[in-house]
Amino acid sequence: MQLNRRNFTGGLTALAFSGFAQHSSLARTGAAMSHKGYGPLLSDPNGLLDLPEGFSYRVISEFRGAMSDGNRVPDRADGMGCFAMPDGKMALVRNHELKASHFDDGPFGNVPSTVITYDHSQDGKPLVGGTTTLLLDGKTLAIEREHLSLVGTIRNCAGGNTPWGSWLSCEEDVTRAGDGVKRDHGWVFEVPAAHEGLVDPVPLKAMGRFNHEAAAVDPATGIVYLTEDKNDSLFYRFIPNVPGKLVEGGKLQAMAFADEALDNDSRNWDNITYKPGSWQFVRWVDVTEVESPKDDLRNRGASDGAVKFARGEGIIYGDGEFYFCCTSGGAAKEGQIMRYRPSRFEGQEGESSAPGLLQLFMESTDRRQYSYGDNITIAPNGHLIVCEDQYSATVDNHLRGITPRGEAYALARIRVQTEPAGACFSPDGRTMFVNLYSPTKTLAISGPWGKTI
Repeated sequence: MQLNRRNFTGGLTALAFSGFAQHSSLARTGAAMSHKGYGPLLSDPNGLLDLPEGFSYRVISEFRGAMSDGNRVPDRADGMGCFAMPDGKMALVRNHELKASHFDDGPFGNVPSTVITYDHSQDGKPLVGGTTTLLLDGKTLAIEREHLSLVGTIRNCAGGNTPWGSWLSCEEDVTRAGDGVKRDHGWVFEVPAAHEGLVDPVPLKAMGRFNHEAAAVDPATGIVYLTEDKNDSLFYRFIPNVPGKLVEGGKLQAMAFADEALDNDSRNWDNITYKPGSWQFVRWVDVTEVESPKDDLRNRGASDGAVKFARGEGIIYGDGEFYFCCTSGGAAKEGQIMRYRPSRFEGQEGESSAPGLLQLFMESTDRRQYSYGDNITIAPNGHLIVCEDQYSATVDNHLRGITPRGEAYALARIRVQTEPAGACFSPDGRTMFVNLYSPTKTLAISGPWGKTI
């Protein structure tokens, strides 16, 4: 099956995100602009989530709720993907960003005698990071099954859907064997959405060992694009030996500017070297020793000219291009959104004659407009929706909409002291699912998503 915007939203497209080069106001102003969005946010009497008029939410799953397999819903819900299933049903695969020390926040009431787990702590307990899967009725959103689907991993932060119906769950952790655990961490794991129990936890080691954040697949090529959550992170692509079969291995590369004379720092922290709205041709440098016991992939890649990004986080595939968040990028360190348009010869001979293009699509200058973007998705009307991840003395995170002109607006305000995460849409585009990180709550939000504003 080919994955494109139609697979995400049941026939809805992201055509509003075509032609940003012609329409982006950022190229003229160099600043994140404000937009009225769907109108003012209305105060939620339940003190959970403020939304515009015409929108509503319901909580469909929450921390320590009973699951179908006898386990309980774990805490720290992060990245999430939605998948169309037979008979009009849908599946949500949800990450849980749990450390080795978070056993009490995990799925088990007691230490299980047997469990299919990737790793254990030194005291013999299974690590509780991983994923849960929810099977929902497509019309009523009633949960028909909820179960643990991956366990034994650490800090499963974000990830991404594949065209073949699986979720790539990414570890944002590089703990080594012997440091309180028995195996190395820092991998990507694949979780088929249709699987009804715990998957065999196979680390996809050819995709590199680093602080993984998110992943997105180009349906035309099967190439996987990967972000890294570090202050000096790189942007990677994984060219599989066999498209659709990531376990068969492949080649890992990091993005560099085609013009080697350019400064390879896109963060704009000390000097504004990369202007909002600007485009640059890119090339890709090979990354070797990808299992990286020293956690130095980004350092070695940068020494070969790879571009440095400020905490690469959420990534989403749109209409033939990708958007990814750099959480603390920009002169104000409030965040950037990058846009990558692959070459028509992506990953093939001839790519250098028609290279891919990278654009700094948005750079925030004011936290009131946009602050610390993390997970990202595309709404049925073609707007980006970004989950803010700002932890200040008083947490005030929002779901931010971003128009094709780069204008930011408040779509929702989180009223509790946590972050929104894992925003994704149902196959028919009628419902957006989002997690409240801790204590875990998974919400279903309905509203006029197809409206053009």
